[in-house]
Amino acid sequence: MSDAERRHVLYADGAARGNPGPAGAGALLLDDRGNVVAELTKFLGHATNNVAEYNGLILGLEEALRRGIRDIDVRLDSLLVVEQMCGRWKIKHPRLQPLARHAGELLAKFPRHEIRHVPREENTRADALSNRAIDASGADAPTGGVAGAAGGAQARVAGDSPPAKSG
Repeated sequence: MSDAERRHVLYADGAARGNPGPAGAGALLLDDRGNVVAELTKFLGHATNNVAEYNGLILGLEEALRRGIRDIDVRLDSLLVVEQMCGRWKIKHPRLQPLARHAGELLAKFPRHEIRHVPREENTRADALSNRAIDASGADAPTGGVAGAAGGAQARVAGDSPPAKSG
């Protein structure tokens, strides 16, 4: 069995400070042995926590597909996103509808997939990545300025060096 055919685990999360406020998405992709395949962050600009949660899911699913992964176990601490993605809860908010549709389209590309809710304590690494996206943007700076542009995703693969800081 190739690495891409083995079950991978995706932890994803989103954060918004102020809700709505400066927001970030994070995703952690692990192989079947628990080794880090990728850590992803994306600053979203001004958004709600639920928008950030969906963006974390989308960010991780896109990376898994890019890597040719075919079997994925998605773990989220957002009960709202899990229940909506499983079709048990309606998606009433108009900003969430296109995000849910896109996430569903991505999820459908995996021949084998599962999505489940986990306690927040089991999702701390993805939570840290979503907060890192906000921190790196400078959006929480005391001056209130936003140093990073919304929409830029960063990925780090196991063994990569952290991005160099300029300045």
